[in-house]
Amino acid sequence: MKKSIFTLFSILACSWLFLSSCSCNPENIAKLAFKGMESMMGEGFMPSEEIRAIGDFKGMSVALNSSTVDDHTESTIFLKLENGDPVKLGNQPEVLARNCAEIYLRDFENSENYRQITVQFIQTDPNNPENIAMQEYTFDTKDF
Repeated sequence: MKKSIFTLFSILACSWLFLSSCSCNPENIAKLAFKGMESMMGEGFMPSEEIRAIGDFKGMSVALNSSTVDDHTESTIFLKLENGDPVKLGNQPEVLARNCAEIYLRDFENSENYRQITVQFIQTDPNNPENIAMQEYTFDTKDF
């Protein structure tokens, strides 16, 4: 674990030094950073544009959680999808959540290492960013 953190820090530090010494396209910079993350976490770690398009999400992120209690390991993928189109979320957001989970698990090469996936839809009030609404759906990965 310490080696992974050190490797990630090294990648980010080298990227920062490289990028600060030239005038590059910010989109290329982001792609380089994502490639570094995916090489460490596994291909498909970052959510695909296919997921973004399903709900027209403005922000997407992933967190991986694994803990052991009494010789029992709990492992969960948290897929956070922010500020989607309310019309696309529709009357059945659990169906959309299941579709997003299915696409993510299909694309992430290390998904078999996790027991559950939790999809979170987060909506932020544009007039008051402290006002947040969240819907959360959890699925067992073996069901996909």
